[in-house]
Amino acid sequence: MSENKKLKVALIGAGGSSDGRGLSAGFNSAGSWGLQHARIFGTRPDVDFCAIVGRDAKKTADKAAEYGTRPYTSIAEMLEKESPDLVSLCLPNQGHFAATLEVIQAGVPLLVEKPLVFDLKEAEILINEAAKRNLFFAINFNHRYAKPVELAYEAIRTGRLGDLTFASWRFGGEGGAGHPHANLIETQCHGFDMLEHLCGPVESVMAEMTDKTGGGYRTMSLALRFASGAVGSLIGTYDSSYAYPDTHRIELDGTRGRAVIHDTVKRYTFHSAGNEIGESWEAGYFNDVDRDFHRTFDKHVDGLLDALRKGEAPPIHAEAGYRALLIADAAIRSYESGKRVKVSSEL
Repeated sequence: MSENKKLKVALIGAGGSSDGRGLSAGFNSAGSWGLQHARIFGTRPDVDFCAIVGRDAKKTADKAAEYGTRPYTSIAEMLEKESPDLVSLCLPNQGHFAATLEVIQAGVPLLVEKPLVFDLKEAEILINEAAKRNLFFAINFNHRYAKPVELAYEAIRTGRLGDLTFASWRFGGEGGAGHPHANLIETQCHGFDMLEHLCGPVESVMAEMTDKTGGGYRTMSLALRFASGAVGSLIGTYDSSYAYPDTHRIELDGTRGRAVIHDTVKRYTFHSAGNEIGESWEAGYFNDVDRDFHRTFDKHVDGLLDALRKGEAPPIHAEAGYRALLIADAAIRSYESGKRVKVSSEL
């Protein structure tokens, strides 16, 4: 693929989509994550945003007209007529499987939103079908591209934290229902991915959950053990508010120091062991890019399209979505059994 050639990108999902907080939202809802897909691919000079596929003909046509692209209500018809280089999928959280499988079986490179799916058997089918075709198959765990996360990753990589001893993740706000473990699977998948990205594989899980507010197990607390020997914790909830300061917080402690990430993109701090004077990062006055959560997706797409052009694997393979689901499944089994459960290491 020529580096100068415009990549043809199609978007599947002109109706409901995940807005990045675990909520179900349409294109016209405030904060809809589907808008971010359309914004990015509709404005990049190196992309030919060739199509939008949706279920409702009028809504899809209106959205396609807004972005100067072509509307379809059939995935098969779009793939045949457009022959895209990449398909991006942003569908309702529990509606990922069928459309994703159709694109995979057509042999077209693809980017999917989290969660991969809600069912392990479906996840295995998607991963295996893509592997048979040696297909470019990416998932959008865009939190990895936040500046504080990049700084924490570098502090670990260069040994500034020393040997990790524990990590904690807390993330919660309002959320939807529709599945008893919606928060665990569709929102805390970011936590599982982030903790493994920074700390290595999760080896086992012990879980407590509560359904006291109704609508499923909307709040949970997990104890984690990493393969490295470090331990961790994860608290996730839909019984809180995204308006609260420090709605999201990651703490990473090591033998040589501690790093803390506040609200994903807001602030990063580092203290070396025993030192009362630390370092901090916050976006400067004109640094709108690094303070904007949505722009973490832009940074992911930068790397993703570069890898696609070079014939390389995606920066975040869909296997990371399968790993997150494996950990969620272990957490559910732990809660139901009251026992510590090992996380499978197999794909």
